[in-house]
Amino acid sequence: MAGALKKAPHLYFTHFQGLKFMELAELRKKLKPLGCKYQVVKNSLVEYALKDSGISGFADEMLKGPLGLVVGQGTDPVAAAKVLAAFAKEFPKLKIHAGYVEGQWLGTDGCSQLAKLGTKPDLLAMMAGTLYSVVAQAAGVLQAPIRDLALVLKALEGQKQKDGTAPAAA
Repeated sequence: MAGALKKAPHLYFTHFQGLKFMELAELRKKLKPLGCKYQVVKNSLVEYALKDSGISGFADEMLKGPLGLVVGQGTDPVAAAKVLAAFAKEFPKLKIHAGYVEGQWLGTDGCSQLAKLGTKPDLLAMMAGTLYSVVAQAAGVLQAPIRDLALVLKALEGQKQKDGTAPAAA
């Protein structure tokens, strides 16, 4: 287990007391596409594994009571936090207790704030949209003088035709 914890880019610790087996199976099913595993583990085993993997700074009260562990192998810690937060809303007996993301410990509040962020694909899409908007605005600004000149020339042409046809008709 220490090797898995050492390789995992993010971990989440939950309390699940009162959840049924089928509900936990549903949570596992939702986490699987994200490259995350949810497992019920013994507290002493997690404590030894955390120490053996070199992860320090965890509070002893974190390892009290029945413990569920989300081991994330994916690159997006936000997606796993979102799934846990949504599941906790649906099943209030699931409590997100702590998280370990990119070498930093997060409390319950930190995990819920992380869940409010956009996922990596969402943020990349927003960045691409912003970049496209900037490029489109720059292209519009650069095309404006040419467009305005074309409109002025067309207006002059229309004026000359109007002036040229007016004396012939009179």
